[in-house]
Amino acid sequence: MLAYEHAMTRSEPAAVWIVDDDRSIRWVLEKALAREGIPFRSFASAQEAALALQHDQPQVLVSDIRMPGETGLELLAGIKERHPRLPVIIMTAYSDLDSAVSAFRGGAFEYLPKPFDVDHAVALIRRASADVPATTAPASSVADAAEMLGQAPAMQEVFRAIGRLSHSHATVLVTGESGTGKELVARALHRHSPRASGPFVAINTAAIPKDLLESELFGHERGAFTGAQSARRGRFEQAEGGTLFLDEIGDMPPDLQVRLLRVLSDGEYYRVGGHAPLKANVRIIAATHQDLDERVRRGLFREDLMHRLNVVRLRLPPLRERGEDIAPLARHFLRKSARELAVEPKQLTDAALKLLASFEFPGNVRQLENVCHWLTVMAPGQRIDAADLPPEVRIASSATAHGSEGNWQQALDRELAHALARGERAVADRLEKEFERTLIVRALAHTGGRRSEAAQWLGWGRNTLTRKIQELKLDPDKH
Repeated sequence: MLAYEHAMTRSEPAAVWIVDDDRSIRWVLEKALAREGIPFRSFASAQEAALALQHDQPQVLVSDIRMPGETGLELLAGIKERHPRLPVIIMTAYSDLDSAVSAFRGGAFEYLPKPFDVDHAVALIRRASADVPATTAPASSVADAAEMLGQAPAMQEVFRAIGRLSHSHATVLVTGESGTGKELVARALHRHSPRASGPFVAINTAAIPKDLLESELFGHERGAFTGAQSARRGRFEQAEGGTLFLDEIGDMPPDLQVRLLRVLSDGEYYRVGGHAPLKANVRIIAATHQDLDERVRRGLFREDLMHRLNVVRLRLPPLRERGEDIAPLARHFLRKSARELAVEPKQLTDAALKLLASFEFPGNVRQLENVCHWLTVMAPGQRIDAADLPPEVRIASSATAHGSEGNWQQALDRELAHALARGERAVADRLEKEFERTLIVRALAHTGGRRSEAAQWLGWGRNTLTRKIQELKLDPDKH
């Protein structure tokens, strides 16, 4: 008896082949395709599908990535060698960057993380059946990037983008709050690019004094300025043939923005004090935690430079938007810290994981990694319970769990932490105004709009209250 099921007449070829060792996944897809009237054929292993491909061929093949025996990526490589125009959709429950990049570099049409929405899967299959992709190179091995694990949809979009950019030299702008892993993304873009054999050079433009930044970027000739005893290669020269990562690009001084724009538009630059132009064979990946559109509106960043950098924009989600990723990331970081310290990795109880998941992590993935390192060093036993977590996690999570009964100072602390992580300037001024606005609105509501009485409750004079109402542009008739 054949090891696969089918839903077709002998004269009608199957439009879709499903390859998965999990019978429940095959069943779900079979029912969905049958409901849509799409002929299908199912296989429990890559070997069975490969054997059938010697005599027949579907319009679309959907395969799991990890199966006993031959893997989905090995099946994909064989298909691209013999049937390069056959669209292949790769499914996986292991939602990490390596799986996505391996799938795309192997020539997959799309990458479908499990668990998936059935309607989305069917729509994807229909799109693949109407598309004939170009022949692509076979899969290649990729380096470990476990910190970029992510089941969250927003992270899956990042993985897809990195995979699709693996054959590109395009300039990329990575945005996201501090601690979300922007440099990790930049390194992954380089590692999975045609420039992977070249150097990866990173520079934080906000961490270098303005008067030294030009020399750091472009280098200088001997005698170009006081103290320049010899010529020096800049980061552009160091990154020749590879990738230059410009972190915190939003803080770049205006005059250097002009020089960077010229490099991007002309492909040439000069060392400080130099007269001979140098060619720039460098891919630029820029990153910022700031809102560049807002900085352009405020005249702090050149609009033409932003458009040059913004060829492809990748937004990294904050950790609070990827709650489902906290547990696997925490386990990974605990194992990583244990390896570094040569100790046994500690285990998180369900209660500890629940408390971690309720914490908003204003410092994002970097903060979670620091918490896990702290736990590896400080937690007394091998099992980490909720009481073993750092005080800032326990207190903030407790306040969140109690809602309106929580400590308002903790809520203020969380708001301040988020503002600082966003790079907001003059945050005290905004918070002070919001605090006073809340006081006034509540006091006026309590007194039915009577200002003198509201001022007494607040401990202010009536004139002080009136002045603050005018400064805050409050409408007293609404309170």
